[in-house]
Amino acid sequence: MEWNAVGLTILIALLLLWNLDFVATLLNLKALSPELPEEFSDVFDAERYAKSQQYTRESARFGIIESVVSLFVLLGFWLGGGFGWLDALTRSWTSNELLAGLYFLSLLYLGHYLISLPLSLYSTFVIEEKFGFNKTTPGTFVSDQVKSLLLSALLGLPLAAGLIWIFGNVPHAWLWAWVLFTVVQLLLMWLAPAVILPLFNKFEPMKEGPLRESIEKMAAKCEFPLAEISVMDGSKRSTKANAYFTGFGKTKKIALYDTLVEEQSDDELVAVLAHEIGHFKCKHIIQRLGVAIAQSAALFFLLGLVIDQNGAFARMLFNAFGVETISPQVGLVLFAILFSPASRILGIFSNAWSRRHEFEADAYAANAMGTSEHLITALKKLSAKNLSNLTPHPIRVLLDYSHPPMLERLSALRARSNP
Repeated sequence: MEWNAVGLTILIALLLLWNLDFVATLLNLKALSPELPEEFSDVFDAERYAKSQQYTRESARFGIIESVVSLFVLLGFWLGGGFGWLDALTRSWTSNELLAGLYFLSLLYLGHYLISLPLSLYSTFVIEEKFGFNKTTPGTFVSDQVKSLLLSALLGLPLAAGLIWIFGNVPHAWLWAWVLFTVVQLLLMWLAPAVILPLFNKFEPMKEGPLRESIEKMAAKCEFPLAEISVMDGSKRSTKANAYFTGFGKTKKIALYDTLVEEQSDDELVAVLAHEIGHFKCKHIIQRLGVAIAQSAALFFLLGLVIDQNGAFARMLFNAFGVETISPQVGLVLFAILFSPASRILGIFSNAWSRRHEFEADAYAANAMGTSEHLITALKKLSAKNLSNLTPHPIRVLLDYSHPPMLERLSALRARSNP
């Protein structure tokens, strides 16, 4: 390992990024207001509001611990020569470059998984349990872990093998690697509702009744191609509530958490779904997908430069991490580390775009319902149920919030009701 301009730049960027997140967390905790915003007085009492703030504090402290562990493990492995050692170890097992690459990526993934596992256990069975959210049993947790590992192997290994082979054998490799990645991404989006998600949750068709009729009526009014309405057993793992839709083209499927159905009135549930329909009608989904595909093209182009065996930058990057042989498998990992600070900055713009989309979907739902009130009450109930932070600091919002703070959403909705 040698200290060069590339290695020093990455190190400084990682440390600055960590400090930025740390400062944002401290500011977010300082922004917690002891006074309940008047808007939420009908869904929060003093005890629940205090509980929501305590949940924010404990989650933030745990987030700091997670980030410290992640940073120190990365720096320890890097500065201790771990990348070069692991590459040499896996190459000693086989002369086949493809197999060596899969061994390298698999061991790195397993190492990350084992380090993250105790943190996941603590988050689920200590923090979430303490605040009444956790419904996951040890058996369900183990089952989820096994299924996730198997899915990672079944889906991740073929994709990794394809990328390694392409970068090692095909001209204009970045272009073909991007095509492969995009095809797999779209395939997974298509398979997820029917194949992957049912591995973890049960989806029951919504029973006939006033709620189903109201949802179907709203879908017809919005010309939304609704093919299926399901209720998901979200209460199997958590008391938190949510709803989402999936599907391509003319086959859209809506799934509601059973916890959401239990807590909301029919009008409120229809308003929440009208918001999700709003994302479809405003073409947010296709816009985000298009940007994601274009962004992945740019990333694969840059990745091609990073693993160019004749490139000066690639040689400096691999030297900085103590890796002798320039290879696709190591390049994938080093590129992820190299790009992480830039990804964090780009995330600011992505989150701002997403927050704008949320306002637009809220406005669509209010228009479709003919009133803002049902969505307002639904969002307030969700905030109380999920112990949301009602007064996040603007820096935290800027860095991490894909949805606007709840007070801003409600204020925008009320402005529509009271022009």
